Amino acid sequence: MTMKNITILDCTFRDGGYYNSWDFSHELINEYMKAMAALPVDVVEIGFRYIPGNSKQFLGGCAYSTDSFINTIDNPNGLQIAVMINANDLINYKNGVKEAVDKLFGPANQSPVDLVRTAVHTNKVEEALPAISRLKELGYSTTVNIMQIAGLSKDEISNLALMASAYPIDILYFADSLGSMTPDDVSITITALRKHWKGKLGFHAHNNMELALSNAIRALDEGVTWIDGTVIGMGRGPGNIRTEYLAIELESYLDLEMNHIPLHKLIHNYFKPMQQQYGWGPNPFYYMAGKYGIHPTYVQEMLKDSRYDEEDILEVINNLKEAGGKQFNPDTLEAARKFYSGQPRGTWSPASVIAGREVLILGTGPGVARHRNALEEYISKNNPYVIALNTQSQVGHDLINIRTACHPIRLLADCVEHSYLPQPLVIPASMLPEYLIYNLRGKELLDYGISVQEKTFVFEDNYCIIPKTIVIAYTLAIATSGKAKRILLAGFDGYGTGDPRTIEMDELLKLYSEHPESLPIISITPSLYKVPQSTVYDPLL
Repeated sequence: MTMKNITILDCTFRDGGYYNSWDFSHELINEYMKAMAALPVDVVEIGFRYIPGNSKQFLGGCAYSTDSFINTIDNPNGLQIAVMINANDLINYKNGVKEAVDKLFGPANQSPVDLVRTAVHTNKVEEALPAISRLKELGYSTTVNIMQIAGLSKDEISNLALMASAYPIDILYFADSLGSMTPDDVSITITALRKHWKGKLGFHAHNNMELALSNAIRALDEGVTWIDGTVIGMGRGPGNIRTEYLAIELESYLDLEMNHIPLHKLIHNYFKPMQQQYGWGPNPFYYMAGKYGIHPTYVQEMLKDSRYDEEDILEVINNLKEAGGKQFNPDTLEAARKFYSGQPRGTWSPASVIAGREVLILGTGPGVARHRNALEEYISKNNPYVIALNTQSQVGHDLINIRTACHPIRLLADCVEHSYLPQPLVIPASMLPEYLIYNLRGKELLDYGISVQEKTFVFEDNYCIIPKTIVIAYTLAIATSGKAKRILLAGFDGYGTGDPRTIEMDELLKLYSEHPESLPIISITPSLYKVPQSTVYDPLL
């Protein structure tokens, strides 16, 4: 039901489908429809309507939301049905925008779809608008959802509204795609749109900074009449306004009583388990992404990839803050993980202390603590040159020669601990920002330079080129540049078969072993990596 001209649209299956490839069971969909009907929800967006024939992976029924699929859904209360199309799909269609519409839609009077929403980036609005005319000819209600409107000037926003006003759009939506807007930003945007748009306005809020609900209430106060929500906020990254919270607010906002029980049963039975599985929702990383105008998919991709630890994520966000990250690009994500650029430089030569010696590298795995006594006996007896990664301290300090570190954020986090550790610290000191070096003041630093180049190892006297900014790659380069006799590993237990971190390490070790200057490597504590193994307990090791 529509109350006081406010329309609530729930787009859980469309926005939430990014997590499960839009593969929602019919049982869930039907229970959801009952829950929506018990609330003041007027429209449910079943999913996308992608152009068929383009997918190279499995996508569920809510990715295409065909008429035949929708007709299998129970809709006893007659909720309006919406689907969304991506303007880029229409614009890039070989036969043009209008033919793309005809490929996707027949006459509205023969379809269960009531409303078609077109999502478009700000720089594509003019190209996409002809699709609206064709959709209206077919008999559909229409919206244009302008994405990433935050950051545009008032004049730019007004010009978008002027373009839209020339077409038969039923509702003009704006989306806080990056979750970077505040309630004041919402008001400013609405004022700018109203300069040329006199029709209905809609708002789609993201929850990066946990302002989605506050922004929605401000939008309603400013005259917006269409608001989106999703169950338990399900959506990419930090998600959206939670429909259950929006319903509670509207109950008092509009002085209504409503039945929340079906929705909360739905949440308990279906959506809570999904949230535990997929992990959407606000966190500090999404907050920073919203604050700096970075697309939340960067954070989402890093959070689900175990190769990225907290230091990686923070440094990538820092890089994207400077370089710009409004549009998600996986290549940009990988590039942002490479923290060093320019010519590598350093002043310390590892060969001055390592040449001709055996190097023992102490990792951070539990194998070091478990076999500490044997490792300490081996070090005392054989006098290898011992290198500890970062702040690993399971072996006696007097047995460790140096520590290595190369990740700027990890260094910043460990500055205080490093100040108490007695060993010299090897870092690319002359390539790091002054504030970081300042935080290490008083510490003996050995400056060994670094550059990052994919699938490459180069070992020079006082610098290296490595494929990734991870400390083991840097340390292998130091040992090799230092002309060691061989390399022993301890505490490189691994993460299990199939774990991305294991795969990454195996690829790194393989790349290193294939280099003509590589040294023999042996793990002397248990390891799941594909590396030759022996045992620290063998007297003839």
